[in-house]
Amino acid sequence: MQDIDFESSPDAYHVKLDAFEGPLDLLLHLIRKNEVDIYDIPIALITQQYLEYIDLMQELNLDVAGEFLVMASTLIHIKSRTLLPRPDPTQEDGEPEEDPREALMRRLLEHQKFKAAAELLHDCETLRGAQFTRADASVSEAAGDPYELELEVDLFSLLAAFRGVLERASRRPPMVLPPDQISMEERTQQLLSRLSDTEACGFEDLFADGDGSRSFVIVTFLALLEMIRLKLVRIF
Repeated sequence: MQDIDFESSPDAYHVKLDAFEGPLDLLLHLIRKNEVDIYDIPIALITQQYLEYIDLMQELNLDVAGEFLVMASTLIHIKSRTLLPRPDPTQEDGEPEEDPREALMRRLLEHQKFKAAAELLHDCETLRGAQFTRADASVSEAAGDPYELELEVDLFSLLAAFRGVLERASRRPPMVLPPDQISMEERTQQLLSRLSDTEACGFEDLFADGDGSRSFVIVTFLALLEMIRLKLVRIF
């Protein structure tokens, strides 16, 4: 039996966000999610959602790096500037004022360009590494295994799915049960036992076998992150 090294208390569990993505990646995630134009960012909406993600990450005891908080301050500053009256460009002394979103837009475009280049290099490396080891569709079909392309799931996509679980849990009628705080160790073992009996499991199904309380949902999500860190599960 493989020894599993993980924290038994949710309060003691930390995830270093810089191992996943940064604040610009979160902003790009929100822009894609809301299907808005990067050249015309609805700053009030994006700021509100960004702060909601920060609150959720802090509630989960994730180690929110300083750069996330700096970006939050930047968004609030930009939002406040957009609320101020603009100078009249028809006046003699009036000069066109730069849209306060311009600097952020340039940073996002630059980050997006480098991120796309990094992903392209990663894909090329993965393709070269898989040329002689990964079965193609025809070989898998002959072997009886379904061919399935893997989809990368970033932290913010997981958090978005988790927010949906939390929102649905909050709409359920409260259950009066004796207080019982399940430990990270116990919940991780439960999830491992459940996943060992099946090839795959839906994300929301992982939260269905408890009392539906917010604490249970949070411990389950932290246990899942711990299993990802230990490479005990694969996410599609």
